[in-house]
Amino acid sequence: MELTLLGTGAPLGLPRPDCPCAVCALSRGAHARAATSLLVDGALLLDLTPGAALAAARAGHSLTGVRQVLLTHPHDGPAVELPAGLPSAGRVPDGRELTLISGHKVVAVPMDAPGTGYEVTSLEGRRLLYLPRGGAPAGLAPPARPYDVVAADVVGRPDALARLRAVGAVDEDTELLAVHLDHDVPPGRELDRRLAAAGARAVPDGTSLTMGGYRDAPPVPRRTLVTGGARSGKSLEAERRLEAFPDVVYVATGGSRDGDPEWAARVGAHRERRPGSWRTEETCELVPLLRREGPALLVDCLSLWLTDAMDRVGAWDDDVWLRTGESALRQRVAELVDAVRGTPRTVVAVTNEVGGGVVPETAAGRRFRDELGRLNAAFAEECEQVLLVVAGQVVVLRG
Repeated sequence: MELTLLGTGAPLGLPRPDCPCAVCALSRGAHARAATSLLVDGALLLDLTPGAALAAARAGHSLTGVRQVLLTHPHDGPAVELPAGLPSAGRVPDGRELTLISGHKVVAVPMDAPGTGYEVTSLEGRRLLYLPRGGAPAGLAPPARPYDVVAADVVGRPDALARLRAVGAVDEDTELLAVHLDHDVPPGRELDRRLAAAGARAVPDGTSLTMGGYRDAPPVPRRTLVTGGARSGKSLEAERRLEAFPDVVYVATGGSRDGDPEWAARVGAHRERRPGSWRTEETCELVPLLRREGPALLVDCLSLWLTDAMDRVGAWDDDVWLRTGESALRQRVAELVDAVRGTPRTVVAVTNEVGGGVVPETAAGRRFRDELGRLNAAFAEECEQVLLVVAGQVVVLRG
């Protein structure tokens, strides 16, 4: 099966007409995208968009062989000019199966939002799943085997990939293509980095792919450390990296603080952002979690883990620190680092970057600052990717 992406953008394209935002200003040249439309084996057109014939010609294809045009959304706007020779465009009722003259089999997949997805099977048995913008499959059942290619709104609905992974419809061999791209995320390296965390990639308009051929799969780091200052966006960045995973354990090292409404509001805001399928464990016992098999872990954060560890060894007292505290803390940190090195799980950990401002007034404050710096460096050494978040912008330090 040959798949040609005539467009990979949102319905208004990218940049949006007359949009003054920074992302649209940057989306020029190779980063510009027309509305999403897919051509399958030159015979099936998924979504009819303005300029489809010209887009096909630029990609070295013609639409003269198209035998079926299928839409994912009802068209309520101005009429789109139908290129000469194309059959009328329409939608297939949910669950209905079509066999095209070309031999392709098409099944309409129900969505949890307005629109229709399409499962396309070629003569040789290759399978494509194409999802509409803002939609995820509803009522998924485990398939006989995973899809070869999934083209979906990865930025807008990462949970769609999580659902597909949960039932075995997507595995490590599935090609994941991000389409319907809008100005939600800057283009270029930032877009590539965001998609790679989900195991997906974006390709330029006009790209043709042959299913079953060699593909350069995006690297998905198994261990990631996200650091940054207060309110820099580091926790949100960490959560984004696991949105496409079907099962995640959110490890809250801060626990609960009775009678503290401000802390309760912070915890509530975090919970509101998380997918409903994620589980939460409030614990500082990270080593046993890291050493066990299980779903992905999001640890937020190492700074609070260190606070708890220093509490346990009496590190705030100068005399205790000199006699036993320092060596006991070093042992706890070494155990944590060793667990990260050998963990079988996907891990994203959050920490704070300290020491760049005012020197703490007390010896205990300076001690915490120094020990957090040492912990961050040791933990980062065991991670495939290390990210620094500054003013909501991500700088890749490693990976």
